[in-house]
Amino acid sequence: MLITAACSSDSGDAKSKGGDSSTKQSADGAQTPSSASASPTVQAAAYKTLPDACGVLSKKTLTDLVPKDTSGKKGSSDDSASRASCSWSSLDNNGVKGSQFRWLNVSLLRFDSDATRGTGEAQAHTYFAEQVKDAKAVDGAKNTKEVPLSGTGSEATTVRYDLQKKEGLFKQQTVVARVENVVVTLDYNGAGLAGDSTPNADDLTQSAEKAVKEALTAVTAANNGSSSSGSSSSASPSAASSKPASKSPSKSPSSSTSPSKSADKKG
Repeated sequence: MLITAACSSDSGDAKSKGGDSSTKQSADGAQTPSSASASPTVQAAAYKTLPDACGVLSKKTLTDLVPKDTSGKKGSSDDSASRASCSWSSLDNNGVKGSQFRWLNVSLLRFDSDATRGTGEAQAHTYFAEQVKDAKAVDGAKNTKEVPLSGTGSEATTVRYDLQKKEGLFKQQTVVARVENVVVTLDYNGAGLAGDSTPNADDLTQSAEKAVKEALTAVTAANNGSSSSGSSSSASPSAASSKPASKSPSKSPSSSTSPSKSADKKG
């Protein structure tokens, strides 16, 4: 009778210990969690690199937009695969008839997918919207007009406005375009100085929109003409691509500072 009671007591303890549903006992006696959480994954970024910013536009395009400076000045960057920029400043001096000034800046920013911040494409879309908003909020801008640009990348918008400076009336065009996880911001402005006529804003806008399409093509070409979107992988943070570029007003010809101190600074 004493032996039977002892066995009954051990059986009850075993049931009590086995009632914990949070663990399961494996064949070798080891306890494992009843369920394992999946590792976070996000869709891989489509584009992995950026082209040389000073080479995204053809010599012909640069000759049309900034005839007196087709070489450009590359912006500094600590990670050229994630951010790049180039600027051009052209002054066509016609003596007593005045001068025509043009300034062009192309800025490229690439976003990597990250488990915390989300996909590169989603981050790029957010930055795209911020760039458009900044372009519409430049101090002193008059006659601001925003026009969506169809058939250009994943999404694109042109913002144009007039900006009166001491040198003259500047016609500013900012075209912001996104392709997958890369955002291209192209700033182009022109002015007639010393009594020369003010350039036609429609002509400047047409030239800027054509140029941004060329820049987007260069982004695709730099990635062997294709993207890796649609695949899924564990993404690692990218500190370089998480730094948004700041938006600045148009550059005037009298400024002695360089148009771009870093890849995300515009004139």
